Amino acid sequence: MVDSQTIDEKISDKKEKIDEKIDEQKEKFDEKKEKGKNIADNVINDLYSSIDEFKDYIRNMQKTADQKYADYKKSTVQTLDIDLVETKNTYYIKAAVPGVEKDDVLIEAGDNDITIETTFDSYIEEFSEDETAELISSAIKTGRCVKTIRFENSLDLENITAKFANGIVTITIPKLIIPKHKVNVE
Repeated sequence: MVDSQTIDEKISDKKEKIDEKIDEQKEKFDEKKEKGKNIADNVINDLYSSIDEFKDYIRNMQKTADQKYADYKKSTVQTLDIDLVETKNTYYIKAAVPGVEKDDVLIEAGDNDITIETTFDSYIEEFSEDETAELISSAIKTGRCVKTIRFENSLDLENITAKFANGIVTITIPKLIIPKHKVNVE
């Protein structure tokens, strides 16, 4: 028979071996945990870096799009904003030309049309001497602007009048009233 002391020694030896294995496993687990944490930190840092790069890319893309749009606006002929009113004998036009001098507004009338033309300068041009000036946003019309209005009736070209005040051109256009003649049939 085996005595109890021998059993206790064997149990104690087994317990020590188990504790050693647990400690080994714990160390391996801690190493793997640390390695996983480092990998996760690297992934997160890479992700943040990628997001920052993407934000920079979007900002640059927005700047490029804004510049292309500004260039497009400069190269295209825009239309003027007008109000048009008709009465029995007259047409009235009110055209908004803010910031433009009276001499820079050109009005031409044809038999049944009228054209209003002007050029708007960009606000940034007022800062041409300051090299640090940068256009951040532009929603005001710039460049050459033309508006042609065609009428059903012929116009009385000799009596067209135009007035300029406070950036508004008001044009009065009388209709050409051609009397009808009765023709006798024989």
